[in-house]
Amino acid sequence: MDFTFDSEQNDLREAVRGLLDRAYGDSEQRRRVTAIDPGFDEKTWSRLAEMGLLGLPFAEEHGGMGAGPFEVAIVAEEIGRVLAPEPYVEAVVLAGGLVAAAGTDAQRAEVLAGIAEGTTLAAAAHAEPGTRWSPSAAAVTATQDGGAWTLTGVKEPVLNGARADVLVVSARLTGDGGPGGTALFLVRGDAAGLSRTGYRTHDGGRAATVRFDGAPAELLGEDAADRTAEIERVLATARIAYAHEAIGSMDTALRTTAEYLKTRKQFGVTLNRFQALTFRAADMYVSLELARSTALWASMVADAGGDVVSAADRARLQTSRAGRHIGKEAIQLHGGIGVTAEYTVGHHTSRLTAIDHVLGDGDWALSRLAADVIGHETVDPLGAPYTG
Repeated sequence: MDFTFDSEQNDLREAVRGLLDRAYGDSEQRRRVTAIDPGFDEKTWSRLAEMGLLGLPFAEEHGGMGAGPFEVAIVAEEIGRVLAPEPYVEAVVLAGGLVAAAGTDAQRAEVLAGIAEGTTLAAAAHAEPGTRWSPSAAAVTATQDGGAWTLTGVKEPVLNGARADVLVVSARLTGDGGPGGTALFLVRGDAAGLSRTGYRTHDGGRAATVRFDGAPAELLGEDAADRTAEIERVLATARIAYAHEAIGSMDTALRTTAEYLKTRKQFGVTLNRFQALTFRAADMYVSLELARSTALWASMVADAGGDVVSAADRARLQTSRAGRHIGKEAIQLHGGIGVTAEYTVGHHTSRLTAIDHVLGDGDWALSRLAADVIGHETVDPLGAPYTG
């Protein structure tokens, strides 16, 4: 199995890395950007658009580049490498992915072109208080009166929801609204009956509580069909992209830790001379490479049109375990400086924790995979037939 990137993909990586290094090569710059709303640099977001990165996964007829999962993975990994706060996965892969999966040609042309150009910031409003990463909506309901749709209920957390120009909202169909199930809607940021309360997250990002009180909405797609399957696949695609963002963050945390062990002295020698510490760093490397291989394999599954949901669960499980391991070890091996706000490894650990919980944590992914074990044949290592 070939895990290497071609020359065009390597050129893409170099271009993205150059842009993000100029923007966030200095960790102090990231802290300054995340300290004020909207929590990311609008100029850097525009530069990402100018490079065509915001339209990578969208079809060319909708203003995109027609690229695949590997190109998205490269961008996500470079974002994670410097902890760039721009909401790439949230706006492009998740919100844009929902529009691409369920929208009409006209809706795709309008919304996806706006995302690709950097003139429209989209946010996916799917998570609801008290739920655990379900692909269906329950708390927000959609009602049709004549030809008009309105939404009622609360979504939280909505990543970058306070800044978003358009919200892609999942809602439960009620009354005469259709056959039931979960539909998708577009809600403009200036819609009546819409209120948003933004707040800062622990990793420096932004989220919001979004309330709909009879807010007018535009149905996404031709009819009021149940979009649960489409939502599940887009969520899985976003989990894979987040896995690659986590890979970039873990790689930087490991490199930073290895460099610290080579330069920090104790008892007259550098820390890498202590075998126990070197073994712990080696274990971090093993965790990173296992997660990297699983994430790349998941992208291959997505590129081949395979079972992206199951692949995403496997990638989420491995990156969850690796992120927790590498984050904690990076802080531990740095000693007292590792827990200070001025040093980067704590920020990487915070971001890895946020990624782990945003669309389902590792334990959740494990429970989903375990529930499907019974569907596979049992293999006896000795060749005897299974009689249990």
